[in-house]
Amino acid sequence: MLSRRQYLGLTGAALISSAFPSSPLFAADEQMSRNLRDYEKPMFDIPSQIKDPVKIESIELLKRGSNYFVRTRSTSGAIGIAPTKQVELFVPIFEKLVAPFFIGKDAREIESLIDGVYIENYKLASLAFWCPVAYCEQSALDLLGKVANKSVGNLLGGVVRKEIPVYLSGSDRILKAEEEVDVYVRGVAETGAKGVKFKIGGRMSGNLDTYPGRTETVLKLGREKLGDKMILMADANGSYNADKACEIGRLMESLNYTFYEEPCPFEELSETIAVGKELKIPLAFGEELYSLWHFQWALADGVMKIVQPDINYNGGLIRAIRVARIAAKLGRTIVPHNTQTGVSSVNILQFASCTPNIGDMMEYPWRKPQTKESWFSPNFIIKDGKLPVPDGPGLGMTIDEDYLKGAEVVTKIA
Repeated sequence: MLSRRQYLGLTGAALISSAFPSSPLFAADEQMSRNLRDYEKPMFDIPSQIKDPVKIESIELLKRGSNYFVRTRSTSGAIGIAPTKQVELFVPIFEKLVAPFFIGKDAREIESLIDGVYIENYKLASLAFWCPVAYCEQSALDLLGKVANKSVGNLLGGVVRKEIPVYLSGSDRILKAEEEVDVYVRGVAETGAKGVKFKIGGRMSGNLDTYPGRTETVLKLGREKLGDKMILMADANGSYNADKACEIGRLMESLNYTFYEEPCPFEELSETIAVGKELKIPLAFGEELYSLWHFQWALADGVMKIVQPDINYNGGLIRAIRVARIAAKLGRTIVPHNTQTGVSSVNILQFASCTPNIGDMMEYPWRKPQTKESWFSPNFIIKDGKLPVPDGPGLGMTIDEDYLKGAEVVTKIA
């Protein structure tokens, strides 16, 4: 097992072959090396925080109703658990390629493990691959935090904020413009949020709106109903070509909107760059990206000023923090994409707790009054526009044991 000093002193193949002796990809030759970009270099010294190895014995995928969890157990009996998103779509990748890679490995080397599972499966790199990696990583981080008696935020560099301001999102373009604005008027009244993000356009629609005039009505009525002090944003989900995106963007500028998310289809980067050159309003982009090199290029070449990786789609907290490091070096802000609420939102709260260059607010969906759940704690209830970061060990949440006993074991890797 590499010491931390050895790990920091080595790069490339020599490092990977030492960390993953079962891998046939690299010879154990310390003369072999490759260059590591800044954002690939190790950031955290977990072995110095946890003296003894934490070997992973098993990883399970659990299901209770519509909720899924990944549970990781160490050979010493310690347990980590993480809620998931959309994992039912990726079960074969999870159980055949991703989870087996972590078995028998020392969870303290989680940074190099994330790189290693990618190297063994790089041709499958996509959202469908990186989501299972994220779930295993978050479960392992919960395990490590519990062993160290530290929150994940403290484990990953140290907590810099204990509560996270949020802006409300979650529109699905089904309601009429007037009804949509009223949803957020009620949401602001209940939560005290200082920001709202509307959905505009028709979602990858080739310039079509949900119905004619809906976008313009939402943008204008949103400002009218929520007032000049409310921070407003809008997400087009790739609805427009460059010309139409600029037309809508100029309207947003006249109404003092704060950022304009994904105006053009996410694959058409030249269109998005053209919009950014034309408009003054900052563009936000990045939820579908999963290549750190692509994030580096897009931030440096004007695709966006606000970077929005999804913590799950991009492969977990460590890779999201790597994107934050890229953004910080370029003087840019990171505001992760988020569609999760309740206990499933614990990952974005831990991320925001330890990342210095996040935006003024994190995204948080709101469509109906908040309710307290009985099967987990703490409850994630927005007050005065903020969510407290759970400060318990690991991810910081506790899931009722009886609730988990009623869960189906979808698959167990050991």
